[in-house]
Amino acid sequence: MRYTGPKGKKARRLGQAFTNKEAKVLRRRTGPPGQHADSRSRLSEFGLQLKEKQKAKFAYGIQEKQFFRYFLKAQNQPGVTGTNLLTLLEQRLDNVVYRLGFADSRAQARQLVSHGFFQVNGTRVTIPSYSVRVGDTIVVGEAKAKTKYMQTAKDKLKAATPPDWLSYEPSGFKAKVLSQPTVEDMDKAINTQLIIEHYSRI
Repeated sequence: MRYTGPKGKKARRLGQAFTNKEAKVLRRRTGPPGQHADSRSRLSEFGLQLKEKQKAKFAYGIQEKQFFRYFLKAQNQPGVTGTNLLTLLEQRLDNVVYRLGFADSRAQARQLVSHGFFQVNGTRVTIPSYSVRVGDTIVVGEAKAKTKYMQTAKDKLKAATPPDWLSYEPSGFKAKVLSQPTVEDMDKAINTQLIIEHYSRI
């Protein structure tokens, strides 16, 4: 089940922030939540591996079953499993919408996709997990472009700096996938080796 509770509390438990709002919470309260929580307690090797997996799931808003499917797919692809895993996660449409600056969080981006704000190669897509490919064009639908949300977001989008594997044209709410994300584009806060070690126990 996807976590729907306070994001700040979850960020404190994992010791990692993925949005500006979560970062503010961590700056105010660095320890884990709970009256008797001890931030100095040491986790076992398994605990560290499990925590890293939970961190990645929380960052991308993915449930266990789906996350494990991503891991298996990454494992069966040529190359480094950890890099493959993050590449698959980065290519999700909700993440792309977030990376482009349309949303302040992946959760918000997921909502925008679900509400049909975006078209990929001219087709309306409402599935947040939709995987984009190199050469795909992503645009805001004509009707959605007129909404108050998008009109308000115009200036923010002009100032946004998408990663090198994505391009954005502010004039037409139009973006393009230029290449696959590289290691440099990926979230350095996630240690994929610990996730691989966790699943190797299964």
